[in-house]
Amino acid sequence: MSTKVADHILQRLREWGVDQVFGYPGDGINGLLAAWGRAEDQPRFVQARHEEMAAFQAVGYAKFSGRLGVCVATSGPGAIHLLNGLYDAKLDHVPVLAIVGQTHRTAMGGSYQQEVDLHSLFKDVASEFVETVTVPEQLPNVLDRAIRTAYARRCPTAIIVPGDVQELDYSPPTHAFKMVPSSLGTEEYTAVPSQESVERAAEVLNSGDKVAILVGQGAAGAREEVETLAGMLGAGVAKALLGKDVLSDELPYVTGSIGLLGTRPSYELMRDCDTLLTIGSSFPYSQFLPEFGKARGVQIDIDPHMVGMRYPYEVNLVGDAKETLRRLIPKIRAEERGREWYETVCDNVSRWRDVMDRRANVSADPINPEYVARALDPLLPADAIVTSDSGSVANWYARHLTFKPGMRGSLSGTLATMGCGVPYAIGAKFAHPDRPVIALVGDGAMQMNGLAEMITAAKYADRWADPRLVVAVWNNRDLNQVTWELRAMGGAPSFLPSQELPDVRYAEFARTLGLTGIRVEKPEDVEAGWRSALAANGPVVLEFLTDPSVPPIPPHASWDQMESTAEAILKGDPETAHVVKQGIKAKIQEFLPGHDK
Repeated sequence: MSTKVADHILQRLREWGVDQVFGYPGDGINGLLAAWGRAEDQPRFVQARHEEMAAFQAVGYAKFSGRLGVCVATSGPGAIHLLNGLYDAKLDHVPVLAIVGQTHRTAMGGSYQQEVDLHSLFKDVASEFVETVTVPEQLPNVLDRAIRTAYARRCPTAIIVPGDVQELDYSPPTHAFKMVPSSLGTEEYTAVPSQESVERAAEVLNSGDKVAILVGQGAAGAREEVETLAGMLGAGVAKALLGKDVLSDELPYVTGSIGLLGTRPSYELMRDCDTLLTIGSSFPYSQFLPEFGKARGVQIDIDPHMVGMRYPYEVNLVGDAKETLRRLIPKIRAEERGREWYETVCDNVSRWRDVMDRRANVSADPINPEYVARALDPLLPADAIVTSDSGSVANWYARHLTFKPGMRGSLSGTLATMGCGVPYAIGAKFAHPDRPVIALVGDGAMQMNGLAEMITAAKYADRWADPRLVVAVWNNRDLNQVTWELRAMGGAPSFLPSQELPDVRYAEFARTLGLTGIRVEKPEDVEAGWRSALAANGPVVLEFLTDPSVPPIPPHASWDQMESTAEAILKGDPETAHVVKQGIKAKIQEFLPGHDK
């Protein structure tokens, strides 16, 4: 039997070490599906419920494995559905390859069924590399280059393979004019800045008395070096959301997340510092960084395209975080630094932890959403992987979970798309089938696509050595983050026709799939619910009935801003009295006795 183009695609993926592809079938990839049958499902085809979910699963797999995520979709609507997940990969700098079908070459340009101009469709999201395979000899170069580019640029790439091309006999490129041969593999390499620029950076850092460090996901491989440098500088370390698992939250000088969803000590760190070092982060919200001109700055990033943004840095070091820090650390003069700033940072962190404990224990109707996350914190397995969806639940993920060494976590950082929490978790289970995975999801995201992807979880649960996949749903019958943004930023009360959600029985739905479903309706049952879910022998939907009136108060919120929000609510919000009451109860925790301990 001859080898078809589709057979060679799967063979080449296997040679690149790809062990699973997330996708959904369609006749535009029938040639590939037939090849999968001949290849005995190698690499494994993981069937999502929707192409967007397949792309998210590929992103989650790539984020938690460090390897290429691959998704596949049919022509036309299938290709279109991939876009949101691929944009998530692009904005969070994740290597993902999309393989997409297309109508037969003979029909192109004929307004044929499901014919879409895929080059135009993908030219932005896969701007680093998108190409159509039109003849078999073109294939190895196109596929190899798409994979290399995805790894090198940490981005999504796409290859388009018309249906008739998939079924052609494969023939490799020859040693001839206008043939492009190719080869497998990319050897590891490390970029490092010049010695002169490292010395300039050291001068800036050595001159500072109040140093702040901001780490993102680009610092993930430099944990030891960041800790060493922070100790030498007496610095506090804030974390961008994508860098939440870079450093342990148990370290006394780690101030936690930064930004609107961040912590008060991170806000204070940036407000009061005189020197800023940013490592592996393109955190976009400059209003949460030091006031321009107040602090001297140094940035370290491996991507020259991403340096020099967000803040007027004096020195921009282009290089791998670990290797750059190894060159920088010997030039730091630790002995000249006092401890007052360091102690202030640690005191701020300690006070904030007390505040968050008190906020989590504020009474609510029926359950305080902060308490749900706080109750999980001490129960997190040492090797847990945590995903968070977008929405108000991301506040509780950012502020209440204490990440320890070895724990992993992620969310949609820059795109901040809803609906990624559950598919990320499924991708994480395929990346690490021997580790427990916990997804934190709001009811809006769960209704959007999480319920359907529980079918995917049920389908593949027996493939995972560790069966624990806990999907925790904050059921508050409200699109809560946007509701609070309307109140706080728009100066408007909640608009129920857009914000109110149907009350779905999420745990009950899980039980119809043969999964464990747990519904928690009272605060005293929250911890027991978490314990039962984490002890279950398979996927679980753990549903908490939470109070939508508990505000996700920004770390910089003042009483004046709280009053402004209250004025908006009093214009006619349907939950006026309860919302104001919960907001005051939450904010006042910062001023109760014990705050200055």
